[in-house]
Amino acid sequence: MRARGHPPCLCGPAFLTGRSWGLKIMRPDDANVAGNVHGGTILKMIEEAGAIISTRHCNSQNGERCVAALARVERTDFLSPMCIGEVAHVSAEITYTSKHSVEVQVNVMSENILTGTKKLTNKATLWYVPLSLKNVDKVLEVPPVVYSRHEQEEEGRKRYEAQKLERMETKWRNGDIVQPVLNPEPNTVSYSQSSLIHLVGPSDCTLHGFVHGGVTMKLMDEVAGIVAARHCKTNIVTASVDAINFHDKIRKGCVITISGRMTFTSNKSMEIEVLVDADPVVDNSQKRYRAASAFFTYVSLSQEGKSLPVPQLVPETEDEKKRFEEGKGRYLQMKAKRQGRTEPQP
Repeated sequence: MRARGHPPCLCGPAFLTGRSWGLKIMRPDDANVAGNVHGGTILKMIEEAGAIISTRHCNSQNGERCVAALARVERTDFLSPMCIGEVAHVSAEITYTSKHSVEVQVNVMSENILTGTKKLTNKATLWYVPLSLKNVDKVLEVPPVVYSRHEQEEEGRKRYEAQKLERMETKWRNGDIVQPVLNPEPNTVSYSQSSLIHLVGPSDCTLHGFVHGGVTMKLMDEVAGIVAARHCKTNIVTASVDAINFHDKIRKGCVITISGRMTFTSNKSMEIEVLVDADPVVDNSQKRYRAASAFFTYVSLSQEGKSLPVPQLVPETEDEKKRFEEGKGRYLQMKAKRQGRTEPQP
C-alpha cells in the first residue's frame, strides 16, 4: 500500500491537519472463496496507515529517532463488504496525543472502478506508542499537537483515559489457555476451536525486529474465521472486532500460537475470542507470554449475500457458560447502542 501526506515539520508543534492516505486494489488472494475480502486484510491496511502517520509525527522534531508501535485498536465495525477488483482508499489522521501515545483515526472506502461507486467500509481508532530505535524497550515522548478547539483536546483526553482503563481490565484474562478436546460434539465450544502456529520471520517485523500489529491482526482474523466456518459451515464474513489489546511486543524468531474459541451466538452472529501467545524459543531467559487478545464477531451469509441463522452454541463447562453470559452482555450492550439507548432493556 502506498501512503502519501505532508512532509514532517521540524519547527514546532504540529496542527491536526496532517493526513496519510493510500490505494490498494483487492486481488483474489485478499479474499475468501466467495469473493469477500478478508477482514484481516482490511485490518492490516488500517494498521499500516496508522503506523505510517504516527511514526512520521513522532519523528517530526529533532531528537531521538523512533518507530510507532501499535498498542490498541478500538472497536471496529465492518459496515459494508469489500470484493475482489474493488479499490480500497485508506486515509489516516492524528486526532489526539498524550505524553507517550498517539491516537489515529483511519477511514476505509471501497471503490468500484467500473462504475465509480464509493462506499464507507470501516472507521477505526488506533493507539500507538513511540519506541526508540536504539532501545526497543524505551518509550519516547510524543511531540505535542495544536488543537483548533479546546474541546478537541478535552474529548481526546477522555478517550485516552477510557482506553487506558479498559486495557488494564483485560489483563485478568491473560492466564486463559485454549485446550484441545478429543471427539467433541457439534455446536460445542471444543468442536470449532482452532489454533494456528506461526514462526515470526523478518518479513513480519518492523525495523526494531518485532511484529507489525497488522500482521498479528490478520492472523487473528484468519483463526477467528476458521472457528466461525467450522461452527456454521457456510460462507462467513467479519462483522466487527471488539477492542484489540496488544499486551506485549512479539520479537523476530518467536513462535506465536493464535487460538480462537466461540464464546457466544445470537440468532445471526457469532462472537469468537482470539488469544495470541508468544514463545521466545531462542531466548531461554523468557517464558511464554500473552501478547494480544480480542473478540471478533462474524455473520453467516447465503450465496446471495443475505444473513443466515447460525447454529446455537452449546456451552458445556462452567467456564464456557460464564463466557457465554459475558458475550451475551456485550451483544446486548452493543445492540442497545445501535438503537440509540445507553443501556439494554430487559
